[in-house]
Amino acid sequence: MKVVFPTCCGVDVHKTFVVATIITTPAGSLQPNYRKKRFSTFNSDLNRFANWLLEHDCLDVCMESTGKYWVPVFNILEKRGIRVVIANPKWVKAVKGNKDDTKDSKWIGDLFRIGLVKSSFIPDLDIRILREFTRYRYKLVSMKSSEKNRFQNAFTVCNVALDSVVSDMFGKSATAIADYLTSDESFDPDHCVSLLQRSLKKKAAQVLESIEGFSMADEQKARIKIIREHYDFAEKLIAKVDACVDEMVAKHEGAINLLCTIPGIDRSSAITIISEIGTDMSQFGSSKRLCCWAGLTPGNNQSAGKKKSVHISRAGVYLKSALVPVAHAAVKDKNSPYYALKYSRIAKRRGKKRAIIAIARMILTAIYSMLCTGEVWNPVDIFKVDMPEHLKEQQLAKAIKQASRFLEKQGLTVA
Repeated sequence: MKVVFPTCCGVDVHKTFVVATIITTPAGSLQPNYRKKRFSTFNSDLNRFANWLLEHDCLDVCMESTGKYWVPVFNILEKRGIRVVIANPKWVKAVKGNKDDTKDSKWIGDLFRIGLVKSSFIPDLDIRILREFTRYRYKLVSMKSSEKNRFQNAFTVCNVALDSVVSDMFGKSATAIADYLTSDESFDPDHCVSLLQRSLKKKAAQVLESIEGFSMADEQKARIKIIREHYDFAEKLIAKVDACVDEMVAKHEGAINLLCTIPGIDRSSAITIISEIGTDMSQFGSSKRLCCWAGLTPGNNQSAGKKKSVHISRAGVYLKSALVPVAHAAVKDKNSPYYALKYSRIAKRRGKKRAIIAIARMILTAIYSMLCTGEVWNPVDIFKVDMPEHLKEQQLAKAIKQASRFLEKQGLTVA
């Protein structure tokens, strides 16, 4: 058994306190020495914890990613120059029947000491802050979608089938009609028709038919107004978050523009992806590890030569949620049918759902390579794909132009 960290510390994190165990292994011996101490999670006590580690020359610490309780501890230790490894709880799970707050820190430290703990990916502070904003935006967009569905359902239960006629219940005409129906005025068909705009005027008869015979109590009108206010409030919050994010990503504009060259990726998607994985790909080691971390690779559950499950893992909740819509957009991109053709080939063999996940993994692999090299999206097999001749010529001309610029930057003359 090889000792990887002669002096290290295992930490068991809780909401109000942490239990730390410094493990010191003398040279030429496998028998370690243990020092245990308990600290509160107040900043003053966490700084005393950092001083205690430095007094014993302990610069390597390992702890579980317990909710968000590990973050304050990580912030204090990171500022003091102490290397912190955040471990997934499933990799440091203690043996049943031998678990308590005191023993947990010792168990984590022992596993870490001999190199059995895998480190989770923790990006730099600026990326972590950006990630907080993009994840909050994701929650706001989800809340906005829920309120939109709730708004439509509120009219449905009042026998108003307006959403069957209009394409968007939040368009100008639909909004005007909704405000009119929830007002205290008595229903006038002529006034309702006068609220219609543009092409919806042609559907006046259908609009009236969808509303005719509706019944809406005062309490239901009040609820619809509250839902609409909540929806508008969510929109305002999203706009504020976007303004903050635009200021924060100023130094990452180069990487954002680089990712936007990939079919299906727009500025918003690029920012979300960067907030999840950062721009330094050396922390992952390879594109396969990045795809595994994102939950885009099949799980490995095999026993006695039989595969029990090959489903993708539940990892990468936010990154996967960003990449799947990107994959859908990429296969529908008419300007570049590269991913569309690959999708159709995979879908014939493996089905549409697996094909989309495969495309998402291809895109993430391309992102890894582009952030490593700084090159724009230009797959090596793009000319092998069966695409129309005029698109092949465009892609070839673009590739030649990019290669010429690269050679000129290197000081070479292109004839």
